[in-house]
Amino acid sequence: MKEYITIKENAETKIIEKKSKFIASLFYVENISQVESKIKEIRKKYFDAKHHCFAYRILENEMIIEKSSDDGEPSGTAGQPMLSILKNNNLVNVIIIVTRYFGGILLGTGGLVKAYSESLLEAIKETTKIKKVKGYELEVSLEYADFENFKYYCKNKDINIKDVKYIEYIVCKIELEADVKSILIEDFESKKIKLKDIKDLSIKYISKSI
Repeated sequence: MKEYITIKENAETKIIEKKSKFIASLFYVENISQVESKIKEIRKKYFDAKHHCFAYRILENEMIIEKSSDDGEPSGTAGQPMLSILKNNNLVNVIIIVTRYFGGILLGTGGLVKAYSESLLEAIKETTKIKKVKGYELEVSLEYADFENFKYYCKNKDINIKDVKYIEYIVCKIELEADVKSILIEDFESKKIKLKDIKDLSIKYISKSI
């Protein structure tokens, strides 16, 4: 997968529907272990609630794994509608858990779908969407005298300087997209940009504003 959309920060929102309270907890997660941890966390936090419905989509080994649960609500009224919203928003590496405190008035299947869907949509409004793009983390070394020019170069090429170490020369960890990496190497080899060395560290997804 070349890119996907996720959330920058977690969010929690509450809505009331015919005296039932719906608490939506939206989290950024990266694997099944974190998914299970968040579900346990919410069940413990709201231990006296009857329903903790959820839906998640995560990226593992370049494949999207998704699952939903109605947690005792009528089939198809909670987890699946929320999963559909995550899909429609192209959201990956997120889990939504909506906790319901029953208010004594039955909502019916349509009312439940509406309440759970609105709970998720409200949580999405409270967070910031970001794009994750497949890229690289590199380590570059350069002389102190060339650092300001390199920072200017990175700004123009949309390269993120993640970390800087000041030793006998400067060592930077940088994040950049694949096509930008090719340009950097070409400019390094043609001496358009002055660097001592470039080392590959890892392939990773890097954040981009939407």
